[in-house]
Amino acid sequence: MAYRKALIEAKAVEKYYPAPDGHKIQVIAPLDITVYSGQILALLGPSGSGKSTLLRILAGLSKPSSGEVRWNGQGERPNNLAIVFQSFALFPWLTIQENVEAPLEARGVDPAARAGRSRNALDVVGLDGFEAAYPKELSGGMKQRVGFARALVVEPEVLFMDEPFSALDVLTAENLRSQVIELWMDQKLSTQAIFIVTHNIEEAVLLAGRVIVLGKNPARIRADFEITLEHPRDRKSHQFLRYVDYIYQALTKPDAEPPLHLGEPPAEGQTAKYQMLPHVRPGGLAGLLEMLPEEGDRIDLFRLADELGLEVDDILPIIEAGVLLGFVALVEGDVHLTGAGRRFAEAGILAQKELFKEAALKAVPLIDQICRALAIKPNHRVADEFFRDLLGEHFTEDELQRQLETAIAWGRYAELFDYDTTQKRFFLSEPEPATEGGGVHG
Repeated sequence: MAYRKALIEAKAVEKYYPAPDGHKIQVIAPLDITVYSGQILALLGPSGSGKSTLLRILAGLSKPSSGEVRWNGQGERPNNLAIVFQSFALFPWLTIQENVEAPLEARGVDPAARAGRSRNALDVVGLDGFEAAYPKELSGGMKQRVGFARALVVEPEVLFMDEPFSALDVLTAENLRSQVIELWMDQKLSTQAIFIVTHNIEEAVLLAGRVIVLGKNPARIRADFEITLEHPRDRKSHQFLRYVDYIYQALTKPDAEPPLHLGEPPAEGQTAKYQMLPHVRPGGLAGLLEMLPEEGDRIDLFRLADELGLEVDDILPIIEAGVLLGFVALVEGDVHLTGAGRRFAEAGILAQKELFKEAALKAVPLIDQICRALAIKPNHRVADEFFRDLLGEHFTEDELQRQLETAIAWGRYAELFDYDTTQKRFFLSEPEPATEGGGVHG
């Protein structure tokens, strides 16, 4: 790497908590991370993957259960690290200038010096003239600018940011990101490096020169790579979208064997013959499709999750299932219905099952093969062991079981086949006679 200096070095850092039965609940598996000067490093991962815990360990606010963290080659944490949190965390009884001066006062800096430094920090973030205002008089974006000023006033060597834009509206967050990049590129920030935790894929690609993606249960590094695009970055460029897609794959395919390789096609023999089926029930997919905007209208993936009161990784499998079946398109981080998706969302129950059947047979080789095998057997019964052998070359035993369970749920919903859990066999059900008036059968 071309960076000048290793500012923070974490070696075999692990975090776990004791369980009542004496076992360890491992949050972060032993991992190594180095933060270099001259870089913005973005850390992404599913909810509960230990992102904020790792940030606090690197910032010296939490001790690892094992391993060590060294700052500038030393074991003692420096005093000038600073964190910008998601919440504004301002003191409502203090003026804006007094809020910014607070960390300097805690360090014993004399009043004249801290007044000068706080005014300079406020000027850097565009709040010159608001020194005597109180937090209640400011908008959300301005409050977060105060948070940045309070972090910058200590002249941090590394500026840590824990999802600093997620509590802001879309336009305000975008403006504040642009200002951070502008200050960084113009070298108006005293900090030598920025370490940002985010759940927003596009935000990471817009800001960072390096991205680390964590897996979960426990946290492990799934991907660690540099982004070589020049600032300002074009969201619609092929290279930008390539990075977005790569991070998306790293987040949504946790069972893929690391390391992932940016931009490389699948290895020979690992094509989509048996793709990873998202573990989603058809009812969940149907429910989400009915809540999406009209065909052609897009909604940001993270905004959608927020409006539903969910985490992004809660709805990602459903979105992935929709994309696989051709009901949903995911473009530049935005979700929208396709024509097929709109027809599905507006159809009745029987019509939805028919549309799902057509899509599943076309898009999911495993379901198509189960149907073909059942069709050629005189008794229309096939042991699942045949498909277990086929899938065993592509998946672990646990994942193989989950794949079969998902295929069974999808096949039953589409009334393509049924499954005998006792005999572990797929079979075709005899069609029930239609009731007068056309009843629905399950």
